[in-house]
Amino acid sequence: MSLAVGQKARRSLHLTEEHVRKYAEISGDRNPLHFDAEFVKGTKFGRLVVQGGLTTGLLHALVAMDLPGPGTVFLSQNWKFTAPVFIGDTITAEVEVAVKVWREGGETVLEGEAWCYRFTP
Repeated sequence: MSLAVGQKARRSLHLTEEHVRKYAEISGDRNPLHFDAEFVKGTKFGRLVVQGGLTTGLLHALVAMDLPGPGTVFLSQNWKFTAPVFIGDTITAEVEVAVKVWREGGETVLEGEAWCYRFTP
C-alpha cells in the first residue's frame, strides 16, 4: 500500500471493566485508580480510569492492521495524555500525519506523533 498525504484510518473501542481486568492480568498494572472506586473518589479523576496502555494499544492495532497495515511496527512515539479515559468510554484513534485519540463527544484524550516502519516481503 502506498501512502498519500491526508490519508486517514480510524478504529474505535468501547472500554469495559473486562478490558481493564485483562490488561492488568497481562501487564501487572493493578493500580487502585483502575480498580478501587472508593480510592479513586478521593482523586481528581473521581471515577475509575483505564490503563494508558489500553488507549495506546488502540493505536498499535490501527497502525498494524489498518494504516499503513500488516508488517508495520512503531519505531518511536511521542504521545501526551491530555485527559483521562474512563471505564465505559468509547474512544476512537485516527492516524494521519499525527496521532490523536478522543472519547465520545470529541474531547481529546491523547495526541502526539509516531515514526513507523513497514516490513514488506
